[in-house]
Amino acid sequence: MGVAKVCKYTCVKQQHLLISCCSSRRWISCTKVCGLMLFALGLISLFTGHVVSNLELYSHRLAGGAWFYKQDGDAPIDIWKLMYSTSYYGCSERGPRFASAVNVRSSNGYLLIETSGGLNQQRTGITDAVVVARILNATLVVPELDHHSFWKDDSDFFNIFDVKWFISYLGKDVPVVKRVPEKVMRSMGKPPYTMRVPRKSEPEYYLDQVLPVLLKRRVLQLTKFDFRLANDLDEELQKLRCRVNYHALRFTKPIRNFGQKLVVRIRKMARRFIAVHLRFEPDMLAFSGCYYGGGDKERYELGEIRKRWDTLPELNPDEERMQGRCPLTPHEVGLMLRALGFKNDTYLYVASGEVHGGEKTLHPLKELFPNFYTKKTLAGDELKPFLPYSSRLAAIDYIVCDESDVFVTNNNGNMAKILAGSRRYMGNKRTIRPNAKRLSALFMARNKMDWDTFSRKVKSCQSGFMGEPEEMRPGRGEFHEFPSSCICKTQFNHSNLIDKYNNHTSLVNPSHLDSRYRYIHNSSDLNDKSFQKLY
Repeated sequence: MGVAKVCKYTCVKQQHLLISCCSSRRWISCTKVCGLMLFALGLISLFTGHVVSNLELYSHRLAGGAWFYKQDGDAPIDIWKLMYSTSYYGCSERGPRFASAVNVRSSNGYLLIETSGGLNQQRTGITDAVVVARILNATLVVPELDHHSFWKDDSDFFNIFDVKWFISYLGKDVPVVKRVPEKVMRSMGKPPYTMRVPRKSEPEYYLDQVLPVLLKRRVLQLTKFDFRLANDLDEELQKLRCRVNYHALRFTKPIRNFGQKLVVRIRKMARRFIAVHLRFEPDMLAFSGCYYGGGDKERYELGEIRKRWDTLPELNPDEERMQGRCPLTPHEVGLMLRALGFKNDTYLYVASGEVHGGEKTLHPLKELFPNFYTKKTLAGDELKPFLPYSSRLAAIDYIVCDESDVFVTNNNGNMAKILAGSRRYMGNKRTIRPNAKRLSALFMARNKMDWDTFSRKVKSCQSGFMGEPEEMRPGRGEFHEFPSSCICKTQFNHSNLIDKYNNHTSLVNPSHLDSRYRYIHNSSDLNDKSFQKLY
């Protein structure tokens, strides 16, 4: 309704008031009455506009959410949820010009892959191996897992990942087989030719240096295959990376069910929880070259572990810490979380192996967060079948961390990067990366300031490290951590915002259900008796 129409309507409605005013010789013109009415309408509009613009703030306050403001005074941040998570979604569908995979007979040969490192380092190698097979127009043989690394896990691919699903899901992208046919192996008369390509090799390197060998030998093995492909690739190849990492690499049913069982158990105790990848094991500290005050004993023990890597340089622990290259101690992780606003009744799931210093090191973190859980405390004796296998234990931790409301990394390692990327791709759940370079100086000066000052400074340090969708520019950082080619943005929709915060106080967040089904869908799991028992 236009202003003129509003004024006319108002004046008609107020005729009795005008007549009354005339009779008492207090003449009030129609324009003045309309002006007063429009002023009142303006105040109402201003108030309702303020309420709508701050709907997110009010809904969170009513829901009891924890908040802090950015340093520049912008909108407040909910430490549990990302503000614009519903505006972004994972998109890795193959484009119309991305040709279908060739059949095995038409390919340029068989590509064997030897992965290297722990589970998540091997995961990056497997993901890149599929892309390399696509570049070479080769048939990929299901990769071999590393049995000789620090963790000494003899698990094979089929013990960790669903092989049938892996092969079938990638059928339109790359031909994959379980093994090289016996007929082909007999025709070779000798073991497959092996190569090790340089790290971060461009696709052109594979076409110029590797493809001729593959065409000549027919079967080629690439050894120690970790980070052997460039970070920045053509968009269609990046999307293929995402299809492999977030869809084709599905854990086996026993691992999926067990991991989900732990998630269900912790959610029965708490509506939401934090998962921390503590990464404070002796091997990590030794590799980082950092020192944590354990005296000569610590220096000797970590020094002995460092000897396992021949190429590690001599490092200055103090300098490494100042540069933010040292993992935070468990106590420092707890202080950071409490300073950000997480209360001591928050439930904490800690993904970790044997912590350096044992229970003594963990005690300060447990005091800050008494609701402290690990896979061992949640599972008890049920965990025994998995104990001899570090990769299967890591897979269980991966599932629980991926399902958490907030994930906290404590180093820039492979699991941290892959999980950060997964959580961006699958629903944009909050991932907190400690700004270790700035926090280290703050922790050193902790006793020189009161708690409110410390808390304010921690929040300032962490601005830009809280997992917001646009924290990192496309093309920056590792693709596995920020898969920008596979993240799409929706147009702003008021209904999306309202729906999101209508669900904020629900007992089960819809995003939790979505991520839960990611570990059990696309198979017969939904009708499986073990699934019915689990839920």
